[in-house]
Amino acid sequence: MLNGVYIHIPFCLNKCAYCDFLSFKSTTVDRDEYVNALIKEIKLYPNFSYESVYFGGGTPSLLSPSQVKSILDNFNILPKGEVTLEVNPKTVDFNKFIQFKEAGINRISIGIQSFDESNLKTLGRLHSSKEGEEAYLLARKAGFKNISLDLMFSLPNQTIDNLQKDLDKLFSLHPEHFSIYSLIWEEGTEFFKKLEKGEFKETDNELEASMYELIISQAKKHGYEHYEISNFALPGKRALHNTKYWKNEEYLGLGLGASGYYKNIRYKNNLTFNDYYDKIQNGIRPILEEEFVSEKEKEIYEYILGLRIIPDGIFPKGDYIALCDSLVKNGNLIKKSQNNYCLSQRGVLIANDVFNEFI
Repeated sequence: MLNGVYIHIPFCLNKCAYCDFLSFKSTTVDRDEYVNALIKEIKLYPNFSYESVYFGGGTPSLLSPSQVKSILDNFNILPKGEVTLEVNPKTVDFNKFIQFKEAGINRISIGIQSFDESNLKTLGRLHSSKEGEEAYLLARKAGFKNISLDLMFSLPNQTIDNLQKDLDKLFSLHPEHFSIYSLIWEEGTEFFKKLEKGEFKETDNELEASMYELIISQAKKHGYEHYEISNFALPGKRALHNTKYWKNEEYLGLGLGASGYYKNIRYKNNLTFNDYYDKIQNGIRPILEEEFVSEKEKEIYEYILGLRIIPDGIFPKGDYIALCDSLVKNGNLIKKSQNNYCLSQRGVLIANDVFNEFI
């Protein structure tokens, strides 16, 4: 059942040194043109009812609250639906948070990345540690009761002590949810170029594992459920929209370069503004590529993605039961009382290796 939509906003203040997401600098005119096209794209699909809408990017908070409202006005959002907006601390103030809330946003995801000034500078972030914390406090003051913070670890020259300080600040703020990702060295980024030149070194595997274990133990200590590989939530505050991905549920992907899953087809939208706008002007969905998902492939997706939801896991069928039993024997999975299989503590640390067993 399709009841979620992802909306890509491909604009940023600047390109962070580690980022390979589809994003560009923009003017007010650029953003106006894009929002108008986005609304036309929405109308190329049936009028579904949605329980989750997610504005990702890029930096969606570069949009004005009135632009966000003009987009949301085209959706039928179910009562108690989750409507998330990703936020860069440098793009918001108290009044803007108030107006985003009035526009229909009820969940904020703030890109903090780190509370350490040195790390922020290395990452190429424009906001300071203080501005990151202030953005959270202003969102709370504006009345948001569901806030997620994004952080990173395994950064160049980062130590366990440095990570602990980030975690101390995070837990002192006590957001409903947080995501924390290890740095990925993406080709073409400034980070990758510095890695090739020897200016940066990848974090030692043992140190990175120790960092991840510290995050997990500290989160549990502060009352957070480790419900997905990189995501932690207070009770009842799992990310509704992102959980759709891990449950292999269908969702619309709208906007430049957005990915979606609709009618058993995984698709990706056009990557250039010219192609995107041309198709929309001609009443054509701006899809660049499509992949039909067979029943067998769908089953594999469900197992690989489902294992990411650590407490729930998967209910395998057929030959996959024997595979899961073998993974229990080698300590990578555990079998629970309802015959569901979940990643073990060891399996979480080598999750990608476990997932590859299902391919």
